[in-house]
Amino acid sequence: MNPIDPPRLLGPSLGSVIFKSQPEDFEVEELLRFEPSGEGEHCLVWLEKRHRNTNDVASELATKLGLRKRLISHCGLKDKEAVTRQWFSLHLPGKPSPSAEDLTVEGVRVLRIVRHLRKLHRGAHDGNRFWIRLRGCEFSKEAAAARWQQMIDRGVPNYFGTQRFGRDGGNVPQTLRWFKDEIQVRDRMLRGILLSAARSYLFNACVGHRVLDGTWDTPLSGDVFGFADNRSLVLPHNLHGDEADRVRQGALELTAPLWGEGELQSQAAVKAMEEQVVAAYPELLAGLAQFNLRQERRVMRLRPLSAELTWESDSTLVLRFDLPKGTYATTLLRELVDIG
Repeated sequence: MNPIDPPRLLGPSLGSVIFKSQPEDFEVEELLRFEPSGEGEHCLVWLEKRHRNTNDVASELATKLGLRKRLISHCGLKDKEAVTRQWFSLHLPGKPSPSAEDLTVEGVRVLRIVRHLRKLHRGAHDGNRFWIRLRGCEFSKEAAAARWQQMIDRGVPNYFGTQRFGRDGGNVPQTLRWFKDEIQVRDRMLRGILLSAARSYLFNACVGHRVLDGTWDTPLSGDVFGFADNRSLVLPHNLHGDEADRVRQGALELTAPLWGEGELQSQAAVKAMEEQVVAAYPELLAGLAQFNLRQERRVMRLRPLSAELTWESDSTLVLRFDLPKGTYATTLLRELVDIG
């Protein structure tokens, strides 16, 4: 099994499609968990970006306003090859809010400017809303509707998408070279990217193993449970006996490890299984042990919310759905089509 291309749950895709042939084919809108207060020393700016990188836009905003880059924050990175709407936070104590004209940046449209009491932190949003247009669909409308309903009803494995592993999956080999001291990685952001790739690789391996043995959505002895909308966990020593029912109802989810120091939080059969799976990657385990990364867990199922499927033409399919933060639309799509 290749953790970068892990096993599909629902079998072969319906076929290949043309994906992201233009930015408007992939729209993402950030969903905040709160309404801005309307007052405070922080200014929140709601921007629509087309074909623009989040970090580059933040840098240009800082230059435009004469601010240090660290005074501008956002909830997370959004795709460049897309139309994306997201919030930026500007720290402006004692200063007036800028106008839309003050924020003129190529490829960016200002949608709203409002004050707030606190800065935006990474992950401060609830999730993201997607509108995705798939062109060149050669499968039937009936087949698409049936597969889409399966995905809504059952969910799909919550794998980390190929974006996490870099171009041609190159992040993991680069991480191994770094762990072996064959290369030096001094850039803090790059170090974080490589460590995340290693942990994501092991997570996908554990989830893929349970997909193959048919237990990815079936509680086993020693499982750790979690919630799709937050990082709270229900550990094996704190169970109430109704966890299996709650998993079937979608109120609770099974989890897999994000590898770090210390003992796994799982126990019994699940702990033994996870240890056996990751033992196939000793160099990644040894390398990760050098860093102060604690054992964490991530839910194994990804459920699309507010999901809709419509046909724009006989060969163009449009999908709309919401996903929790930190999950991948491409992970959902690969259970439906091949996007290349």
